[in-house]
Amino acid sequence: MGSVVSFFERLLGTEKKKEEERYLRANDRPFNLSFNYDNNAIRTSKYNIFTFLPLNLFEQFRRLANAYFLFLMVLQLIPQISSLSWFTTAVPLILVLSITAVKDASDDINRHKSDNQVNNRTVSVLINGQLKEEKWMNVQVGDIIKLENNQFVTADLLLLSSSEPLNLVYVETAELDGETNLKVKQALTVTGEMEDRIEALAAFNGEVRCEPPNNRLDKFKGTLSLDGHLHSLDNDKVLLRGCTLRNTEWCFGLVIFGGPDTKLMQNSGKTIFKRTSVDHLMNVLVLCIFGFLACMCSAMAIGNAIWEVREGSVFTVFLPRETGIDASLSSFLTFWSYVIVLNTVVPISLYVSVEIIRLGNSFYIDWDRKMYHTKSDTPAQARTTTLNEELGQIKYIFSDKTGTLTQNIMTFNKCSINGKVYGELFDFSGQRVEITEKTQTVDFMQNPLADPKFIFHDQSLLDTVKEGDPEAQSFFRLLALCHTVMPEEKEEGKLFYQAQSPDEGALVTAARNFGFVFRSRTPETITIWEMGRKVTYELLAVLDFNNVRKRMSVIVRSPEGKLTLFCKGADTIIFERLHPSCNKLKQITTGHLCEYAGEGLRTLALAYKNLDEDYMDDWKQRHHEASTAMDGREERLDELYEEIEKDLLLLGATAVEDKLQDGVPQTIEQLAKADIKIWVLTGDKQETAENIGYACNMLREEMKDIFVVAANTPEGVKEELLNARRKMCPDAADEPEVIKSRAGLFWLKKTEFVQDEKVDGEYGLIINGHSLAFALDKNLQLELLRTACMCQTVICCRVTPLQKAQVVQLVKKYKQAVTLAIGDGANDVSMIKAAHIGVGISGQEGMQAVLSSDFSFAQFRYLQRLLLVHGRWSYLRMCKFLRYFFYKNFTFTFVHFWYAFFCGFSAQTVYDEWFITLYNLVYTALPVLGMSLFDQDVNDRWSFQYPQLYTPGQLNQYFSKNIFVRCMMHSCYSSLILFFIPWAAMQDTVRDDGKDIADYQSFALLAQTCLLVVVYIQLCLDTHYWTAVNQFFVWGSLAAYFAVSFTMYSNGMFLIFSSSFPFIGTARNSLNQPNVWLTILLTSLLCILPVVTYRFILIQLQPTINDKVRYKVREETLPAPAPRRPPRRRISTRRSGYAFSHAQGYGDLVTSGKFLLRLNLKTRPALFSQTDSPLAESQPQHYRTIPEEREEGKSPTQEEASVE
Repeated sequence: MGSVVSFFERLLGTEKKKEEERYLRANDRPFNLSFNYDNNAIRTSKYNIFTFLPLNLFEQFRRLANAYFLFLMVLQLIPQISSLSWFTTAVPLILVLSITAVKDASDDINRHKSDNQVNNRTVSVLINGQLKEEKWMNVQVGDIIKLENNQFVTADLLLLSSSEPLNLVYVETAELDGETNLKVKQALTVTGEMEDRIEALAAFNGEVRCEPPNNRLDKFKGTLSLDGHLHSLDNDKVLLRGCTLRNTEWCFGLVIFGGPDTKLMQNSGKTIFKRTSVDHLMNVLVLCIFGFLACMCSAMAIGNAIWEVREGSVFTVFLPRETGIDASLSSFLTFWSYVIVLNTVVPISLYVSVEIIRLGNSFYIDWDRKMYHTKSDTPAQARTTTLNEELGQIKYIFSDKTGTLTQNIMTFNKCSINGKVYGELFDFSGQRVEITEKTQTVDFMQNPLADPKFIFHDQSLLDTVKEGDPEAQSFFRLLALCHTVMPEEKEEGKLFYQAQSPDEGALVTAARNFGFVFRSRTPETITIWEMGRKVTYELLAVLDFNNVRKRMSVIVRSPEGKLTLFCKGADTIIFERLHPSCNKLKQITTGHLCEYAGEGLRTLALAYKNLDEDYMDDWKQRHHEASTAMDGREERLDELYEEIEKDLLLLGATAVEDKLQDGVPQTIEQLAKADIKIWVLTGDKQETAENIGYACNMLREEMKDIFVVAANTPEGVKEELLNARRKMCPDAADEPEVIKSRAGLFWLKKTEFVQDEKVDGEYGLIINGHSLAFALDKNLQLELLRTACMCQTVICCRVTPLQKAQVVQLVKKYKQAVTLAIGDGANDVSMIKAAHIGVGISGQEGMQAVLSSDFSFAQFRYLQRLLLVHGRWSYLRMCKFLRYFFYKNFTFTFVHFWYAFFCGFSAQTVYDEWFITLYNLVYTALPVLGMSLFDQDVNDRWSFQYPQLYTPGQLNQYFSKNIFVRCMMHSCYSSLILFFIPWAAMQDTVRDDGKDIADYQSFALLAQTCLLVVVYIQLCLDTHYWTAVNQFFVWGSLAAYFAVSFTMYSNGMFLIFSSSFPFIGTARNSLNQPNVWLTILLTSLLCILPVVTYRFILIQLQPTINDKVRYKVREETLPAPAPRRPPRRRISTRRSGYAFSHAQGYGDLVTSGKFLLRLNLKTRPALFSQTDSPLAESQPQHYRTIPEEREEGKSPTQEEASVE
């Protein structure tokens, strides 16, 4: 459709030229309009009221069968050719087109509503020196707009000024990159001086030159020309559409990009008209059937020409030819007559039935109570009804992490202090107890400043702190002092923390509840309440975090004058800097950290160091010199940090849980058993994604190796990928074997396929965003694909929305596999659109992913039910329907073919015309629909018990070209029996009274009755799951056939409509003869017995996975639901890295002299809106003890391994 639109644009000369540079002037609409920049309106819909009919019909007639039936209808309008009325084709065709058009219109109306909802939001725009409320869609490039706290950013803006000190603003970018932690943006000083003075802003006439619209979220290049001076612009000075303003009273911005030019929309990808692989196969098969039909009609035409020459002249005496018609013209007309007679090889009812089946299976998803999330009142929803069977063929799943696999809620889970573990519970016999929702929690009511939502279960930790244990108190003192969190106290005692990352918020909240409450900060001091006593520390230095250091430190002076350095960071980094006296404690803590890492927790080590006053004075002087140096500043500061951060004394370690959504590890385990590969594409840091990979059991210690690709050059990336591949498969060829072939309609589509290479063992691959950018280049993408597909698990970190889509498209292009993308944020939209199937999770990051998806639900765990139950059943039903439908229609049509040899190739129909009309619409419609809507090989419980049942769908084992040819051969055999047995039985037959019944009408009735009985029996053989509805449809349709036959062949119908019902009395005269019923029985046995025999032998010699499981179903009782068991405790040799979703530079901000100038002038809303855990809606949980028997000579680590 896009190509058609672009064609008309070129034709009318309205095609938009590619922009090379954006040039705009503030507050000058006429100047900016001269460049024809897009306004801020967005459009995700496909049609409008004028284009709907032509474009929709164009799309529908791209389906070859629809075009064929239109052509057939035209043929039936020619009386010299048609032996059937035109409306027999027109009515079903119009019905199919109407149903599809209504569905497409409904989908597009929803898109229009969504667009209108966004476009009609209002924002304050500076127009003619006044702030006016304008709709988003009316905002133009160059306008200055005012945003207030918690408002969505209207367009891509250059930040001019804000209410915050240093012209800072805080934005939440969840809809762009999935992260809910705040980002900081800062305006230029020269524009920040305007503040909120309307007259200054109205007089602002700066000119911006910048890059053209693009999809790079992390980069922006431009300049601002103001008063003859040029100012450099970068990404830190730009607010992107899709962000939300947080903790900032107001800000002003200049619109740079609007609507479709914004980076959010540039990353959203194009709406693709998705078709299933079954659809594509059907198009190819329909084309083959047309060719086969042409061959049959040609044979009939040749036969007619021969017959007319040899035999036809004999009949001209009493059947004279029409004027001008000779044998050759008769043959030509016969060809088109047989095109109409034999058109039932591709009946229009096939497509009507397919749409009904898909609609029915979509309703099953909508109605599934086991996919309904009670807490959020969110049911599963099939937003697209045309892709159900594709759910049964998924090979690759591409998943977002934050909000999809995890809840994005951090909880302080466990800790190790001075060698002792806290956070676990043991019963009276010393056995570990599983912590459930019913487990008693620690009561923090004695602490008036405690966070009521904080949950901890180990009372002994609170008791230890209250008893005055120095190590425990130092542990929480460190957590209360060493961070970059900003406090907010709206009311006395009601604290809210603005944390740059959820991890920091969780740690500071834990310290708060255990008696060390962070209350306030200035650039020079930090005030905390220690066990109810106010203590103010002097903040001397913040040694900030960066990706190399993987730690942060603060140096503080207590009221008593004691100097202390507090440090927290990755355990591997901290342990290298410990004093030798901590070796024993380090060994014990290492064991605890391994255990925490094994459970997928995000760990940090905590240490401190007491400093000498003289040394500190000297260090501060050197630090000042280094921080003001023009050359080598970073290196000199790093040396100073290294110098002071050594000989630390270990306090312990923390374990923070980024809570997984309920059931995620079990779901991933089930999908892996179904041979589905899961790739995680996330915007998070590598360490964070790696931890979640372990928590989800995607990364496991049993894996032979886990490769990390993090090079910063194309050559480095290639080398790392090559080394990984050679280690996994040393014998693999250096160059990939790309198999080129043709596919699609008329075999015009060129395809390239890279075969999977087998490896010994399981491997994992982790690749960073900057490395992925190089790897997706044309020269390296095949190397990336080969290496990644050898691995069981692939995790891509720090990826942009466009990179997510590119990874999906790479796999789609070179792997003959069906892909599924699942996410919950706007940053996942392009990935969802690019995959064969897009699934949206209605989570905390808005509804953008859901609105762009094909299916949606509330929790990741429902994916296994969507695929292993609904997807597998839908695919199984659709394939069974197609096999049976082609069988019954080819059988029906081939009987016509054999009859042609006995009717002079005259295109006479072997059946009664009413039977032809009602065969697909009435007699066989409901039984096949009943099977296709209700059939199942095994129920949902067994489908979960044996995920391997899913693999045949990935291999197209239920329906393919080979299976189609087998259907044709089966139909050919059945048609031979159905024609020649009744023909031979009736050729010289007489009634009981001696009268002859070997007439055309009696033979037609017998042939069609035999046909109907045989296809019903075949349907019964194909049905595995019988319901009352199936029974009613089969027996009801058979009864309807006899009722209609006796009615239409009655004297009354003949008297009323003599020409329409010529078969007077045929039914009662034929069906009261025993030899007719014997013929029906014999024909049925000869058609069905070979099928039963073949299936019996096949099950005995080559049983499929379905056969084996069905046998188990008959032999065994229904499997019970899997008991809830505590997470398997894994002992890991790996320890989590520094897990903060943290950025460098915040230490400088919190210690800047101007940062908090206005902090006391206003309050700020909470950073995170905490909700109860989604675990609340899961099944009841019970205490289960895990026996731990200590054997002699076993270390604690060995003991844990034996438990596992």
